Amino acid sequence: MIILNNLKNLLPTSNTITNCIRNASKKTSGSTKNPKNPHGRPKHRGWKRQDGSTVTYGTILATQTKPRFFPGLNVGFGRNGTVYAMTNGKVYVTCEKVDLNWDHGWIQRFFSGRSGQTIYKKYFNVIPENQHTRFRLVDEN
Repeated sequence: MIILNNLKNLLPTSNTITNCIRNASKKTSGSTKNPKNPHGRPKHRGWKRQDGSTVTYGTILATQTKPRFFPGLNVGFGRNGTVYAMTNGKVYVTCEKVDLNWDHGWIQRFFSGRSGQTIYKKYFNVIPENQHTRFRLVDEN
């Protein structure tokens, strides 16, 4: 009995077994609601070839979501707005007055409030390296 009383004096008053908290050894993987970049990877849209650069057939000159760049001489226009070269040659970028087709859906969507204004846009042109020599000099005397 005396030994039990001495042991009781050595032990703390609260029960140590009930004070132990066991945490989970493996946590579940949760999703974050605030990621670093919520929009994914950048798309790198815009000019791909500058004025004066030499390009080959099919080279992408510019990518866009809105109609900022228009196709000129020897340049194609893709379904997603990509402007690409249709021949080998040199790129020339000009700023020209646009005559828009107001019946087109893209034009109505992006230029809806500007129907009476003069609109200037950048045109991509590709001038072929080897131009044809089918002209002949005609004397008009």
